[in-house]
Amino acid sequence: MNILITGATGFIGTQLVHALEQEHSLTLLSRHPGKAAQKLGTAHTYLKALSSLDHLNDIDIVINLAGEPIASKRWSHTQKDRICHSRWQITQEIASLIKKSSTPPQKLINASAIGFYGSHSNKAFDEDDIPQKETIQEFPHIVCKEWEKSANSCRSLQTQVIILRLGLVLGFHGGALSKMLPAFKLGLGGPIGDGKQGVSWIHQTDLVALILFMIKQTHCQGIFNATTPHPISQSEFAKVLAHTLKRPAIVPLPAFILKLALGEMSQLLTQGQFILPTRTLATGFQFQYPNINEALHQLLQST
Repeated sequence: MNILITGATGFIGTQLVHALEQEHSLTLLSRHPGKAAQKLGTAHTYLKALSSLDHLNDIDIVINLAGEPIASKRWSHTQKDRICHSRWQITQEIASLIKKSSTPPQKLINASAIGFYGSHSNKAFDEDDIPQKETIQEFPHIVCKEWEKSANSCRSLQTQVIILRLGLVLGFHGGALSKMLPAFKLGLGGPIGDGKQGVSWIHQTDLVALILFMIKQTHCQGIFNATTPHPISQSEFAKVLAHTLKRPAIVPLPAFILKLALGEMSQLLTQGQFILPTRTLATGFQFQYPNINEALHQLLQST
């Protein structure tokens, strides 16, 4: 199949390209095609901008992973605009091209995030739940709502739209885990705030496998949570991570310090959700790493 991937040079995109390149023809969107080719290989077709296309008649599947990392910088007004623009515009461009195509792609697999559900204490949410009124003004929800709306605008009898709401993606060479490791390796890790907030996560291998699974399915469309069936509290996550590294986890990080340091962005750490992948499991997909102990052991066994 001919597959168009945005965000191909990112943490998950890179792994996905390597998983697909032996069996499929890949077209990769990158603002820096030369650098992308050095990283991912010269066997692929590279695009600098979607504006160079009039349609997607030759594309079978679109996988849209593009977006400014939401936790890379403090949420200034400029950074918020960058986070939104990097997701909304490219998704709108993809949807427009699909609608202009006489033989459109069979499906669009579009990333979103569990931030759509807003932050909650101990109530578990799945794909059928909607955010509560007090959370719909939270920035992550606003980002995801418009992101998903743009993706869904191209749904038709010819094109299925699959939206994957990603949780915390655990990987050794990218994502949040790599940023946590230095402190935990020094024995300075510990619970954040009261530690009761939910951590809904997924191992990088399972996320790539889920995308591959969705490519092959003919009956799947709609919302699917890309999170393990076993979310945990933040304190439990800290405890297991420290134990895996054979370090203590006794240094708590007060929420007010994070708020002073990170501003509004601190809610990503001090608040959380317990998210269940009910519809994902109903498809028959099986997680290779459903439990946090197994996941962290696999990722950190070489450290």
